[in-house]
Amino acid sequence: MLENIQQNVRELGTLLGQTIANDKGEQWLENIEKVRLQGREIALGDASIVKQLQESIANCSEDELLIYARAFSQFLNLENVAEQQYTTSPQGLAELELAHPLEDLKEKLAVANTSPENFEKALQKLHIELVLTAHPTEVNRRTLIHKFNQIAQALEEDNKASSTRIAELVEQAWYTDEIRQQRPTPLDESRWGLNAIANSFWFAVPKFLKELNELSQELTGKDLPIDYNPITMASWMAGDRDGNPFVTAKLSEQALLNARLMAAQLYLDDFERLSLELSMRKASAELLDEDVDNIGPYRKKLLPVIELLKHSVEQLKDGKTEGALSSSEQLRAPLIACRDSLLAVGLKYAGNSLVLDMIRKVNCFGISLVKLDIRQHSERHESAVQEITQTLNIGDFAAWDEKERQQFLVEELQNPRPLLPNKSWSKDTQEVLDTYAMIAKQPSELFGIYIISMASKVSDILTVNLLMKAAGISWKMPIAPLFETLDDLNNAPAVMAELFTLDTYKEYCDQQHHVMIGYSDSSKDAGVLAATWGQYQCQEKLVEVFAENDIVLKLFHGRGGTIGRGGGPAHAAIASQPPGSLDGGLRVTEQGETIRHKFGLPNLATRSLHLYASAILECLVTPPPAPKAEWRELMDEMTTKSCDTYRSYVQANENFVKYFRQATPEQELASLPLGSRPSKRKSDGGIESLRAIPWIFAWSQNRLVVPSWLGLGTAIEAAYKDNSKIMHDMLTTWPYFKSRMSLTEMVYTKSDSKVSELYDEALVEDELKYMGEDLRAQLETDKKTLLNLLGQDSFLKNDQWNYSSFDLRRGYLAPLHLIQIEVLKRLRAQPEHPDNEQILMVTMAGIATGMRNTG
Repeated sequence: MLENIQQNVRELGTLLGQTIANDKGEQWLENIEKVRLQGREIALGDASIVKQLQESIANCSEDELLIYARAFSQFLNLENVAEQQYTTSPQGLAELELAHPLEDLKEKLAVANTSPENFEKALQKLHIELVLTAHPTEVNRRTLIHKFNQIAQALEEDNKASSTRIAELVEQAWYTDEIRQQRPTPLDESRWGLNAIANSFWFAVPKFLKELNELSQELTGKDLPIDYNPITMASWMAGDRDGNPFVTAKLSEQALLNARLMAAQLYLDDFERLSLELSMRKASAELLDEDVDNIGPYRKKLLPVIELLKHSVEQLKDGKTEGALSSSEQLRAPLIACRDSLLAVGLKYAGNSLVLDMIRKVNCFGISLVKLDIRQHSERHESAVQEITQTLNIGDFAAWDEKERQQFLVEELQNPRPLLPNKSWSKDTQEVLDTYAMIAKQPSELFGIYIISMASKVSDILTVNLLMKAAGISWKMPIAPLFETLDDLNNAPAVMAELFTLDTYKEYCDQQHHVMIGYSDSSKDAGVLAATWGQYQCQEKLVEVFAENDIVLKLFHGRGGTIGRGGGPAHAAIASQPPGSLDGGLRVTEQGETIRHKFGLPNLATRSLHLYASAILECLVTPPPAPKAEWRELMDEMTTKSCDTYRSYVQANENFVKYFRQATPEQELASLPLGSRPSKRKSDGGIESLRAIPWIFAWSQNRLVVPSWLGLGTAIEAAYKDNSKIMHDMLTTWPYFKSRMSLTEMVYTKSDSKVSELYDEALVEDELKYMGEDLRAQLETDKKTLLNLLGQDSFLKNDQWNYSSFDLRRGYLAPLHLIQIEVLKRLRAQPEHPDNEQILMVTMAGIATGMRNTG
C-alpha cells in the first residue's frame, strides 16, 4: 500500500541529499545518512544508539547542528508533500481504498432510503465557514510553503520536465532560510492567509460546488440555486486583538485594503479571461440592445466591470477606496445577466462553465476573499464602558453588579441620544473605540462576526452591542460570546436563555445567533475528557434554549489542529456532535499549519471540503443518536475522575509549572519570533495566563503531549471495572465516545515516554524529575487501559495507513529531538545566542511537521 509513496519519499530524499552534497560536500551526505540510520534504530527501540548519537551531537558546532537540523526538517516536509500528493491522486485514492466522500455519502443515503425532499432540506442547511487563524505552530516561511506546494504539483505531472522542476525546487528550498529572522507582524500573517486562499481555495471552491451540484441533480433532480452559498471564508488574522497589542484599528483597516486589493486582482484576471471566451453574438434581446458599440453583447456587459476592477486595483494600491469595488453585487449582477442570456439562447455549456464558476466565487469570497472577524477580551470592553460612565458622572460600571449593568446597558441601547462625549480617552479605551469606528465606516460585507473572549455574563454581550451603537455601526454585526473555561461552558445555556428574555436584543439578532465554544482553554483548565464532555453538554443545552426561543443556533467551534485543541479527522469530529447542533451550519477555526496540511493544494482543499460537506449532510439527514441515560451517568462519573486527576497534576502541585518550563521548550518559545502575538495574555501570570497554543505546542515538542491524554485513562480504568458492558455499548454505537477513543489512540501512538525522559535527563532539576517519572508511568498505564477497552494489542491496528504514515517519520524525528535537547542545554547556559535560537526554531518546525495533528 505504501510502496508508491515510499518511492516518492526516497526520490525526494535523494534529491535533497544530492543538493546537500553539492553545498557541503559528499562527507556531509554520509554524515546525515549515518544519523538517519541511527535515528531509525532509535525509533525501533535500540537504546544503545541514543548515547552514541547524543555524544556525537554534543561534539558538533552550531554550524554543524544547523545543517543536521535543516536536513531532517526538510526530509519531513518533503515526506508530507509526497503524502499529500499521494492521498489526493487517483492512484493513491484507489490504492488506499478511499472512496470519494460524496459518492460514499450517496451510497449511505441510498441505504437509509433518504427521500429527495429530505436531502434537499439538508442541502439548504449546509453551510461551512472556515475561519483562518495564525498561530506559532506554523513557523515555516510562506516562500518555503509555496515551494513545497509546487513540488506536490510537479509530482502529479510525473514526467521528465516535472522531475527537473522538482530537483530545482528542492535545491531552491535548501538554499532558502526556513525560519523568519524577525517576528511576523499581524499584516504578514494576514497576507499568508490571503495567499492560502488565492493559491488553493480560489480553485477548489468552484470545483467542489460543481461536484455537489452533480450530487444534487442525481438525488433531487434539481440544480443548486444560483445564489446557493454553502462555503464562506473568514479570518482572525489582523482581526484578533485579544492579547495582541500589535493588532490595532489602523492595522485592521490596512489588512482590509490588502484583502480587497488581492480580491480585485483575482477577479480582474477572471473577468478578462471570461471576456476573451464570451465572444459569441448569440444573446438575449436585452444584451443585444445594450451592445451599441458592436463589440459583442457579453463583452459589452463585462467591460464596465473590468474597468471598475482596473480602477479598484489602482486605488487600493494607493491605499484609497474612492470609486473602488464596494459590493459583491457589482460583480454578481453582470455575471448573472450573461449566464441568463447564455441559457436563454441555448448555450448551456458556456452558461454552466466559467461564468457559473465565477458567480460561485463571488458568492463565496465576496470583495475581500475573507470576512474579517474581530475578537477582543471582555475585560477591555468593560474597562472602556467604565471610563465612559465615570466621565458621564453616572457611576462606576466595573463596580456594579450584573443586574445594575444590564439595566444601564438596556436603557442606553434604547436611548436615542449619543453616548460618547467629546473628550480624550485613555490609550486602551481609545483603541477600543477606534476599532468600532473603523468597522462603522467600512462596507458591512467585509466583516464576519465580533467575538468576545472570556464571555461569562449577559452584560458582556450587551456591552459590545452598546459600543457598536455608540460608534454608529448601522448594520447588525453578529456578536458571538466565546465561552472558554469549563465553568463558562456549563453556564453558557443559562446566559443565552437570559439574554433572549430581552426583546430588544432578540430583535437585534434577527432570529439567529452565534455562540463560540472554546476548546483550548477548557482543555487547559480541566483536561481533555472533562472539556469535551462539557462542550458536548453545552451544545445540547444550547440547542434546547435556541429552539425554545425560535432562534437559529450558529455554533462556532474554536478547534485547532491538535488533538488537545479539538482537532482530528474532520468526518469523525463532525459526526460526534450532538443532534441538532449542525442545523445552523458549521463554523470552525483552521489554524496555522493545519491550513497547509488540509487545504494547501487545490486538490487537497477540494477533498477536505468534500469531507466536511459529506459529514455534515449525513448528520443532517441521519442525526447521530442522543446519549442514553446510562451513558450520561457514566460520563459524568468519568469526567469528574478525569478532571480531578488532571488538576491533581497541573494545579495542585506548586512546582508543576516550573517542571513544565524546564522539560519543554516553552520558555524559549515565548522569546522566539514565531508569531505576532505574545505567548501570554499577561506577562506576570502563571499557567492560567499562558495561552493554550504554546501550552500544547511545548508538550508536543518533548512527545509527552500531556494535555491530550492526562486524566482520561484514569477515568476509563476506574469506570471499566463495573461498567464494561455499558462502555462497549458506548464505543460501538455512540459517535462521540468512539471518536474520542480513536483520537486518543492517535495521541498514544505519537507520544513517546523515552523521548520525554531524554528531555528530563538533560534539562530538569533533580528534585523535579519525579514529576516526569510520574507522568510517564501514568501514560504507560493509560495506554494499557485503552488497549484493554478496545480489545487490541497495539494502537491504530484498524488504521494501518495512519500508523504507517507516522512510522515513516520516527527515524527523522529522533535526531531532531536530540539536537533540540542539546540546543536547549546550550541556550539555558548562554541565553540569547542567535545561532542556537536559529537551530531551535528549525527543530521546532521539523518536530511540528513530523507530529502533524498533535504538534
